[in-house]
Amino acid sequence: MNKNDIYLIHGMNYKEMTKVLLTAANLEAEIGDKKRSIALKPNLAVSKSPDSGATTHGELLAGTIEYLQEHDFFNISIMEGSWVGDRTSAAFRAAGYIPISERYNVPLIDLQKDSSQVCDAKGMDIRVCSQALNADYIINMPVLKGHCQTAITCALKNNKGLIPNSEKRRFHTMGLHRPIAHLNTVVRNDFILVDNICGDLDFEEGGNPVSMNRILGCKDPVLCDAFVCDCLGYTVDDVRYIRLAEELGVGMADTSKANLIFLNEDRCLAHPPLTRRVRALSDYTAPKDACSACYGSLIHALNRLYEEGKLKKGLSPVCIGQGYRNQNGNIGVGTCTACFEHSLSGCPPKAVEILRFLDEEWV
Repeated sequence: MNKNDIYLIHGMNYKEMTKVLLTAANLEAEIGDKKRSIALKPNLAVSKSPDSGATTHGELLAGTIEYLQEHDFFNISIMEGSWVGDRTSAAFRAAGYIPISERYNVPLIDLQKDSSQVCDAKGMDIRVCSQALNADYIINMPVLKGHCQTAITCALKNNKGLIPNSEKRRFHTMGLHRPIAHLNTVVRNDFILVDNICGDLDFEEGGNPVSMNRILGCKDPVLCDAFVCDCLGYTVDDVRYIRLAEELGVGMADTSKANLIFLNEDRCLAHPPLTRRVRALSDYTAPKDACSACYGSLIHALNRLYEEGKLKKGLSPVCIGQGYRNQNGNIGVGTCTACFEHSLSGCPPKAVEILRFLDEEWV
């Protein structure tokens, strides 16, 4: 697997999707020695169920563990330290990880109870939990979602769970961006498995999940988060820690050089019940057999327009979905609306592209 590769797979059988992706990425060869200690680092900042859009789905952990054990890797753990004010043990329970731990005989490690060591993170002293430093290989398993302070959160920020609570508090006094960038010069990002199933619109605690039914796999955390910006309708320069991490040599932020590898064409048509916030945004759409990834990107773009005060009553709804193939219309998003007077191509188009298109042709 190359550093600029991003694997994408769609569907609703998340455990099997995970195994297919890890097989395609040849994770067995990436890890190498069967005796290496492998840590899975999910996003459990809060004690909430994954369907809230806040935390990593247990199916991704189950699929990863099954893949590893089927390839004779057995020195596996799940480690996390929830944010200040919540308990990791409660988060493990809320996300459904305790039965997974018991079924596969994989321990849950609460980093809030771990010792820590000071590391020189390219000119910034940062305390990192000892068990995170001792792991031979870390699979970072963030949720692709919005964030009220940093706009987005994914691979780079997820590693904040590898530091003690005292250091998390200090990060906030420093403004988050610079310490997050420096932290990623010392913690491992050996493989990144992104939960892009139903991340929240703009809040790390969840509550407004947007169905995408997608899992991503990559190795470069900077490229990963730059791609997330595209998915949520931001530019890389909107999220300062991404550029800072790139300057520190953590990775590359140029998504034009990313090699996107689509493992299937199943974009998934199923959508869960909408929250009030997402339902309000959906009033500006006219979906007809719309795929989750495409429709989710449109919702994220509409949310950005809402934040900019550009959504108003009377706008003609944006058409989207396979039901519009070979049909005429006013404005549509995605390759399926190619015959419309105003249409944005892409299967699916990125939210940042939809945002730009709607800003020019619609609002």
